[in-house]
Amino acid sequence: MQIWPAPAKLNLFLHITGRRQDGYHLLQTVFQFLDFGDRLRFKVTEDGIIRRETPVAGVAEEADLCVRAARLLQQHTGCTLGADIWLDKRLPMGGGLGGGSSDAATTLLALNQLWALGLSRENLAGLALSLGADVPVFVAGHAAWAEGVGEQLTVIDLPERWYVVLAPDVQVSTAQVFRDPELTRNSPPIKIRDFHACLNQGNCRNDLEPVVRKHFPEVGRALDWLAQFGAPGMTGSGACVFLPVADQQAGLDILDKQPPVEAGFVAKGVNRHPILNLIN
Repeated sequence: MQIWPAPAKLNLFLHITGRRQDGYHLLQTVFQFLDFGDRLRFKVTEDGIIRRETPVAGVAEEADLCVRAARLLQQHTGCTLGADIWLDKRLPMGGGLGGGSSDAATTLLALNQLWALGLSRENLAGLALSLGADVPVFVAGHAAWAEGVGEQLTVIDLPERWYVVLAPDVQVSTAQVFRDPELTRNSPPIKIRDFHACLNQGNCRNDLEPVVRKHFPEVGRALDWLAQFGAPGMTGSGACVFLPVADQQAGLDILDKQPPVEAGFVAKGVNRHPILNLIN
């Protein structure tokens, strides 16, 4: 049975530039995928039922983004086929690595092919937005500069560097972070060239980091520990933090120095979603 990849993502910077009248925050960020993530398998069935074969702790089947994505695709196309879904969950939940969003996107892309629906990635990306603001970038399949609530995407080519990623044992409440009155909500918009400059200088920032540090000190400790080796960052609203390194071995050497969290891995940034090698 084919294994379908659902890679992690990093936000290489994240600025909050405003707030819409409906309460959603406007942002600028850059997404890059990692060559590490969750893995899914699908079995097409004739009965039209979507079954989750691997329960996820703390996530009801009705709330599971894989199940929701499959049912959304059925409803949108009128497809009468079903699917059994297996998920090998390797990314931490609530870690800012986009695991659930990536799983949903892979479900849309894989079932579009397995059910022979023929929808374009542009059509699938439109569907994906209703599942979450991060889902469209995984469907689009390329590293991207993002604006709006994260859905306005511009393809961007980035250095495919190696990263150490640490996962503090805490689930950050994104809603709590965005409600905090101390959150910066008025960062001036920047241009893509400004991002490239901060990337080269190693001083890109995430506007959510100060608030996350305040409420979740485990994240701050991980960032401070990584800072002895370079300029670390926090992805999304955390809790995961990352550090660019020279190569894979350099990252493994850092992990060998007993970071202040039990979970961590080394992965390479990639600009192209690996699932594109599997779909038409």
